[in-house]
Amino acid sequence: MTQFQEQVWKLTKKIPRGKVSTYKEIAHALGTKAYRAVGSALHVNPYAPVVPCHRVVNSNGKVGGFADGTKKKISMLRGEGVNVMDETINLKMYMFTFNNSF
Repeated sequence: MTQFQEQVWKLTKKIPRGKVSTYKEIAHALGTKAYRAVGSALHVNPYAPVVPCHRVVNSNGKVGGFADGTKKKISMLRGEGVNVMDETINLKMYMFTFNNSF
């Protein structure tokens, strides 16, 4: 595990039930533009579901990838009250942003 991965997981853990954030938002909170590296860190998340990587989506609102498959990710989000239509989430309604960064 790298320090970067640990920072990604620490931030992701802060996303509350019923909200989502984006790979881009997490990268910005870490002071980087390494959006893909955020996705890579979440793909190998050993702390799921305590670190809720299913709550991280693309910056266009698309659900994006998930180790257990997109259908499982959508099911988990819907189970938390997030409305998913055509594999897309209304970020204005469900977006969680980080007030403080590393």
